[in-house]
Amino acid sequence: MPSNSDQSVHSGTLTGIGVGPGDPDLLTLKALKYLQNAEVVAFPQGRDGQPGLAQRIITPHLGQQQLLALNFPYVVDPEQLSNAWQRAGDRVWQHLSQGQNVVFACEGDLSFYGTFNYLALSVERRYPGVTIERVPGICSPMAAVSALGLPLTVQSDKLVVLPALYSVNDLDAVLTWADVVVLLKVGSVYSQVWALLQQRQLLEHSWVIVEATQPGQRIYRPLTLYPGLTLPYFSLMVIRSGANPLP
Repeated sequence: MPSNSDQSVHSGTLTGIGVGPGDPDLLTLKALKYLQNAEVVAFPQGRDGQPGLAQRIITPHLGQQQLLALNFPYVVDPEQLSNAWQRAGDRVWQHLSQGQNVVFACEGDLSFYGTFNYLALSVERRYPGVTIERVPGICSPMAAVSALGLPLTVQSDKLVVLPALYSVNDLDAVLTWADVVVLLKVGSVYSQVWALLQQRQLLEHSWVIVEATQPGQRIYRPLTLYPGLTLPYFSLMVIRSGANPLP
């Protein structure tokens, strides 16, 4: 690990900005200011050489900034992930150590399962004393319910967010006490979830939103009509199981 003596007191600032769920117009004014004033703009590298979502969101707002695509692999192996985060942090430090300010564009909100968390942790651990700032953004559940024309919660609703569902037993347990459940990355378990919702008579109170606020946005309702959907990565389900009436 590099020592403190390796660092310049004039190192640049790393700022993570939440760029929202897809619509470039949902970028906050503060995030836009940081983005346009940055010398280097970093973002997760897309798959198969294609631009990733964060890059597509910020592209209309870019000027002459230097672009830095960072590889965050879609794997679950801890060692592979740790090595990738370390390499990404080192690449960012190459610019920070030269006094350049780096802005990292993170889809959605930074604190809501955001990729920036891993990058920031890597930089903080390897280069102590670096200044890191954070600018929040709009996360996908907020965008999804806006697309539905519904509130996410009302009155005393209890809300649960499940980021990746590997067993419907988890959902079954949550539905015994939660009033609103949001399922992220629901595509891989959609058929099992659909069967459970049918059993609990909740299909009429559940919605699927694909690519919320993006050009390809699609909404599926009522789910009684869609037992066999094949869904892409950016798919989200909202389940309202509570008794509180909607306004």
